Amino acid sequence: MSTPTPRPSVLFVCVHNAGRSQMAAAFLTHLAGDRVEVRSAGSAPAGTVNPAVVDAMREVGVDISAETPKVLTMEAVRASDVVITMGCGDTCPVFPGKRYLDWRLDDPAGQGIDAVRPIRDEIERRVRGLLADLDG
Repeated sequence: MSTPTPRPSVLFVCVHNAGRSQMAAAFLTHLAGDRVEVRSAGSAPAGTVNPAVVDAMREVGVDISAETPKVLTMEAVRASDVVITMGCGDTCPVFPGKRYLDWRLDDPAGQGIDAVRPIRDEIERRVRGLLADLDG
């Protein structure tokens, strides 16, 4: 009888937790279901998720309208196996033993849906690659 493998946990971090990290977390949750524990946070969270981001995700069948930006905490980083940063630079805490990835992506802040779509599609592509790697 095999022991169940603990679920990997992934934390997506950007500055405002209103766009890129919300899309990435939503895609990973949507694609992985219960196989992966997913968190997102921002070093300086905005008041709300970017409406163009909500609309762009709705177009691909993922509803994030109920999400709210969350503040990045040391506990969230400690509890995660993989930390993916998206333009938060030096404000992301680094702990030994964690896997860190930095995804360089355009910031959808202040952009309309036409500018958000290619960012969304690139995030989905990267999340699918990450999931394939985690499922390894």
